[in-house]
Amino acid sequence: MITVDNINHSFLIGRKGKETNVPVLKRISFSVRQGEIVSIVGRSGSGKSTLLHILAGFLKPDSGEIRVKDTVTSTFSEQQSAQFRLENFGFIFQNFQLMPGLTAFENVELPLKLTGMNRHTRKDKVNKLMQQVGLTAVQDHYPNELSGGQQQRVSIARALITDPPIIFADEPTGSLDSETELEVLQLIQTLNKTLGITFVIITHDDEVAHKADRMYRMHDGILTEEGVPHAV
Repeated sequence: MITVDNINHSFLIGRKGKETNVPVLKRISFSVRQGEIVSIVGRSGSGKSTLLHILAGFLKPDSGEIRVKDTVTSTFSEQQSAQFRLENFGFIFQNFQLMPGLTAFENVELPLKLTGMNRHTRKDKVNKLMQQVGLTAVQDHYPNELSGGQQQRVSIARALITDPPIIFADEPTGSLDSETELEVLQLIQTLNKTLGITFVIITHDDEVAHKADRMYRMHDGILTEEGVPHAV
């Protein structure tokens, strides 16, 4: 599903004329198979979020190649990347990034509005998904009326609503307590098994990383595979 071949990336820091080139990703190569949950674990500053932004097409690598579904995406223009993201990727964020003036239902519905889907079809689609992720009882609530776990479920539903084959989750449980974290991770595993969606989870938490089918560790811009986690 995703193949990364020898990716390198650096950032320029410092004042103009006195910039320093700081390597962030160094010779990154790995793959993600269709239907897998893959975790990338590392401390803050290790380069894992930069890697996610490159995989999603928000950043271009300095060198190397990325293939998604047999399509080379690392050479896309900004417009091509935006269209490819819309059609293939969903995103789950640590801070949920919900629209505070919209209900849970309306937050999930929003991506379908952007695709131009007619009102009747999108209402039916959202209703079915809200039931699937256990949000029917609170679908008319606003984000500030929901618990952290409920807000993350809304975020997950919003990521799923356009039927993307791949979901990138950036610290998806970072704002949750341990009990709610487990509930969200179990939901991700259930959706992976029932819908066959490929998940790439970025995290600093080894316990979260061990819920994946395969785990990679990022340290100082270098990625190493740690194989199949022992935890289930």
